[in-house]
Amino acid sequence: MFDIQVIALGPGSRDLLTLGALEALRSARQLVLRTERHGVAKYLASLGVGYDTLDALYDSSEDFDTLAETAAEELLRRAERAPLSFAVAEPASDTIVLRLLDRAGERVRILPGVGLEAPFTAARPGLEGLLAMPASSLRVYDGQRPVCLTELASRELAGQCKLALLEYYDADSTLYFFPPGEALPRRVTQTTLEELDRQPRYSHTCGALLIPKSGFDKERYDVQDLLRVMRLLRAPDGCPWDRKQTHQSLARYLIEEAHEAAYAISQEDWEAAADELGDVLLQVVFHAVVGEESGTMSLEDISTAITGKLIKRHTHIFGGEKLSSAEEVSDNWDKIKEKERGSATAGEKMRALAPSLPPLLRALKVQETARRVGFDWDDPREALRKVHEEAGEVAQAIETGSHIGEEVGDLFFAAVNTARLLGLNPDELVSLATDKFINRFERMEAAIKSDEKSSKCLTSDEWDVYWKRSKQAD
Repeated sequence: MFDIQVIALGPGSRDLLTLGALEALRSARQLVLRTERHGVAKYLASLGVGYDTLDALYDSSEDFDTLAETAAEELLRRAERAPLSFAVAEPASDTIVLRLLDRAGERVRILPGVGLEAPFTAARPGLEGLLAMPASSLRVYDGQRPVCLTELASRELAGQCKLALLEYYDADSTLYFFPPGEALPRRVTQTTLEELDRQPRYSHTCGALLIPKSGFDKERYDVQDLLRVMRLLRAPDGCPWDRKQTHQSLARYLIEEAHEAAYAISQEDWEAAADELGDVLLQVVFHAVVGEESGTMSLEDISTAITGKLIKRHTHIFGGEKLSSAEEVSDNWDKIKEKERGSATAGEKMRALAPSLPPLLRALKVQETARRVGFDWDDPREALRKVHEEAGEVAQAIETGSHIGEEVGDLFFAAVNTARLLGLNPDELVSLATDKFINRFERMEAAIKSDEKSSKCLTSDEWDVYWKRSKQAD
């Protein structure tokens, strides 16, 4: 049996107090209001309803967490003496109520009422997908839905909300600001998101209603906008090229865009990286929209697959595992993968690696698979001796004119092994070596031009001289 009843007072006007709440307030054996700074308080006094408040705790508490804890303890003490009625504006978001539920959930009954957003949304009815919440707990994840902020108590809080909203909404998005007050209908000022923290006055009775821009004429876009654009391009009257694409025809672009994004990241060019990662995201969304049409997959299927995988393979976060290092996490990930895939042999795992992987990366993964079953060198110098051995076999193949390609491939494979044992990424090493060659070659061309010579007329010895000069400039 509950002995604490939480009563919703609503937005402040007595006109929005429910009949059930009024009856509960008038019949309460002991009634505590969270604060007397609520329009219903004066109405209760006029009816002769007695009550206490927690206003004194506001001054003695260091922060809101301390206030919630102290208030919950006080209310629980009072409830030991007699059934308690605790009245707040909105139980669903009240921190003291949430703390009470944590401490004594089975003893608490909540009597709901009119939501704090009601007076504000009444000024703009019919908003679909409305996101309503107290300004102090604003959480936004896209710019698709209208947002209603309640209890916009200060300019500082308004500024914090503005910064969070500007991540998803344009600064000139329409904003309805509701100045301090509780009388109905509420006064309202139409302005823009940019002006949210530039209003004359604020109080806990203030609110704001943000309306997102419609269409594509805006500066901030999210994944939902990208989906809408892609669906438009794939429509019967859309773009002929986009409509023609299939999962198979798009596969090469995913690989190309991923490489370009990786390069931008390696250069620490973050503006370019955002642009290139956008191209990668486009490919994922493109496949999702093609999948919607053909029944192969959707964006929700894609996100479900990867989210489920992350949860299953992070048992130290979502389970009882205790792992303390990145190496332990990596080994545990591999163990979980092996368990999911069954008792495949090392050879079967190697065979399962996609042949479309970049060749150096595929070689690296094959070698790592061999390492996990104990087939590996202990020292990179042993792998380096294998490089020399393979180089000798390449020289022999050149002499005999047979199996040259095969032996050169073995040389590459041995070089990848050496890099791996040294803890180096062979793809990155080859990229760096290629960039170094290009830099030296450009310096060499500049020197040839400075000497007023033509590269087409140089002998091998002359090329060698210029090359050595270029290397010395490193």
